[in-house]
Amino acid sequence: MTEDRTVVHVDEFLPYPPARVWRALVDPDMLSAWFMPTDFAPRVGHRFTFRTQPIPATRFSGTVQCEVLDVRPEVLLCYTWADAGNPDGLASTVTWTLHPEGRGTRLFLEHRGFDPDDPIQQLSRTIMSGGWRSHVVRRLAEFLVEQDQDQDQESPASLR
Repeated sequence: MTEDRTVVHVDEFLPYPPARVWRALVDPDMLSAWFMPTDFAPRVGHRFTFRTQPIPATRFSGTVQCEVLDVRPEVLLCYTWADAGNPDGLASTVTWTLHPEGRGTRLFLEHRGFDPDDPIQQLSRTIMSGGWRSHVVRRLAEFLVEQDQDQDQESPASLR
């Protein structure tokens, strides 16, 4: 089977109910804590940015401009993803889909829109593919664990 060079797919099981995972994806303070600083709001049409370190090799400015395209609470979140510093570069979409699975959530991430004939976009896809899998989803899982630990510490001993 030929690899689709226009998309990155990630499939991850998280041992938390969809409501917990959803909140980490849409609460701007939480999202800023585990992903990137942002002014996100879960409202179709809302324009927001993510800010991180530039990557000169891919001509990435470090600022991602986004617009919310679809919100279905605890099920699906979709937004555009474009480099603010390179308006002629990658224009793509990121879609998070949540499915209840046992006592947790199967989280699917799809980042779509890479030009298979553009070497810079393919380098970006390679970097993002590894980043989504090894950094972003891992950081989300760690953040959810930290939230559990914080709640445990705030609970009175008699309730533990």
